[in-house]
Amino acid sequence: IGISTSLSPRYARVETVQHKSRAMPPKKKGGADADAGALKGAARFARTKNTLQMGLCGLPNVGKSSLFNLLTKQQVAAENFPFCTIKPSLSRVQVPDERFDKLCAMWKSPSQIPAWLNVTDIAGLVKGASEGAGLGNDFLSNIQAMDGLFHVVRAFDNDEIVHVDDSIDPVRDLETIMSELCLKDLVFFNKAMENEEQVLRKNPKHKQTKEYEQFVSTMKKVEEHLKANRGIYSQEWTALEVAIIKDKLVGAYSLITTKPIVYLINLNAADYKRKKNKYLMKIKQWIDTHGGGQMIPFSVEFEEAYAALEGDEAAQKAFLEEAGCKSALPKIAKSGYQELCLASYFTAGEPEVRAWTFQQGFTAPQCAGIIHTDFERGFIKAETVAWDDFEKLQIADGNKPGMDKVKAAGKYRQEGKGYIVQSGDIIHFQFNVSDKGGKKK
Repeated sequence: IGISTSLSPRYARVETVQHKSRAMPPKKKGGADADAGALKGAARFARTKNTLQMGLCGLPNVGKSSLFNLLTKQQVAAENFPFCTIKPSLSRVQVPDERFDKLCAMWKSPSQIPAWLNVTDIAGLVKGASEGAGLGNDFLSNIQAMDGLFHVVRAFDNDEIVHVDDSIDPVRDLETIMSELCLKDLVFFNKAMENEEQVLRKNPKHKQTKEYEQFVSTMKKVEEHLKANRGIYSQEWTALEVAIIKDKLVGAYSLITTKPIVYLINLNAADYKRKKNKYLMKIKQWIDTHGGGQMIPFSVEFEEAYAALEGDEAAQKAFLEEAGCKSALPKIAKSGYQELCLASYFTAGEPEVRAWTFQQGFTAPQCAGIIHTDFERGFIKAETVAWDDFEKLQIADGNKPGMDKVKAAGKYRQEGKGYIVQSGDIIHFQFNVSDKGGKKK
């Protein structure tokens, strides 16, 4: 439809909240709009939370459920026929972190709790899904509920494993998925524009405002990208454009292609071990011409053989040495964590070592609230040390538990409410709240 809509009063408020909720990056040439618009990941379009989740998507029978089982150590059905997965399966995968491992080795605490990434296995999509083909409507509604996507692509030949299109062509498969996502987003887009038309009829003077002009130019840009099968997430957007998209295309009309995508390329074991595959270059070229993104080759066949040796460290070590490569699962988990702009801070002591997940840009009180709402409500200060300082001073000095070397070097800091927590910070929060009777807790 033609765009002749009004900018609702909510738009200015959303932009203001966005700037207040996280620290702004340092200014560079081009202004604050250019800087903020260059941000990637969930910081631009998704929810501001620490409980975000990645969804495994792709065509049927490409290895999604098998990968889900490997990542999460679950046993969901993974059969050799399309639409084996119908209802989404939700679980979590541990996020590997050497910093956490070093803290555990230092403190030897009885309770050791790592960071986790929420992952969902979603039913496969086929051509025509945006119009309801296959399990299209369920698939797309489930994807819409995700914060980021692992797009699994099959890049191996095997006549015994069924392909929904009866032939192997990863670039065609990539086009199918992106086309269906963009077509569905156009449906959401057009419905949102129809609602704006109704607002405009009630207040036609909106057409004369500068805000309306900015709205129209942003929506035209969105429509052009979607019609060209280019996802919204990977395109260049200013902070103003991001604010308009987040204000107008939300809720039932939120766009699927605003979500970050990690492309997971499923190879056979032989190709994975030799790090070569006839499809990889074409896949990389397609990704680069469709906004870019991280591409991670992996092999379900290889990972299942490795997982079968779990519990026998010597056998697993020998398996990797003979193969000349390592498991890709840790890299996949880390990539999802990073694409969602998630990070970890730590609390450490004799009772427990724990990694706490937060979204980058969270303040000290917000991070305290992840532990308990009272910590945020009664926040006083955060006593913290940066990971690099802790590792250099405390771990390098005989791995002795404590903060004595850090404090002696003046690296143990006290931070207030405005402090933006950094990945790897080791923090002790001080807080003070009163119950209804006025007694302090």
